[in-house]
Amino acid sequence: MQKVETQGLSQGEAAYQQLHAAIRSGTYQPGDRLREVEVAERLALSRTPVREALRKLESDGIVEHRARIGAVIRTLTHPEIVELYEMRVVLERTAAEMAAKHASPAEIDTMVDMNDRILAARDDARTASAINQDFHRCICLAARNRFLLASAQALNNALMLLGPTTLEDEARIKTVCQQHGDIIEAIRSGNAKAAGAAAALHLETSLRHRLKAQGA
Repeated sequence: MQKVETQGLSQGEAAYQQLHAAIRSGTYQPGDRLREVEVAERLALSRTPVREALRKLESDGIVEHRARIGAVIRTLTHPEIVELYEMRVVLERTAAEMAAKHASPAEIDTMVDMNDRILAARDDARTASAINQDFHRCICLAARNRFLLASAQALNNALMLLGPTTLEDEARIKTVCQQHGDIIEAIRSGNAKAAGAAAALHLETSLRHRLKAQGA
């Protein structure tokens, strides 16, 4: 179970944060059953805060309760995956356009560093995926728009339900990093139109790989 900072949190909130992090990191996958006893043992907590955490995850749309089974991490349907990526295209195109206007040199350097680290982690898909998520968040932060950031964060729960990363081979990693590089260079040059177009192309490519990976 991935360790997260829980100091000062109630037991229920601590359980929620740790479970959320575990789902985000891929420790738990869509379709997995979350048994209260097992989760409580892993977190070294009683079942009450774990039950509270599961209820909150259910309200977030991450977990669903199935009769005679219990809490299960949701699995997105084909239409939901397409709809999710349609929203990502809209938001991330706008984020890249705004980042081209507002990103600081330090933020651009951070994007470059993250992209280099994704390529360096080509033999560790889980690590590459985590850095990739941080890369996209960095662009949203550089957009300097709290409402756009809030909207992007609202998609995070759904993103966790996509299942195993598509960053599973070196060729895919290289494509992702090349497209990231195009986005970065457009942001660096202050070309909002080019940054938005590069971001949209990147998400459309990602959707094709996602649907292929899921046999859709």
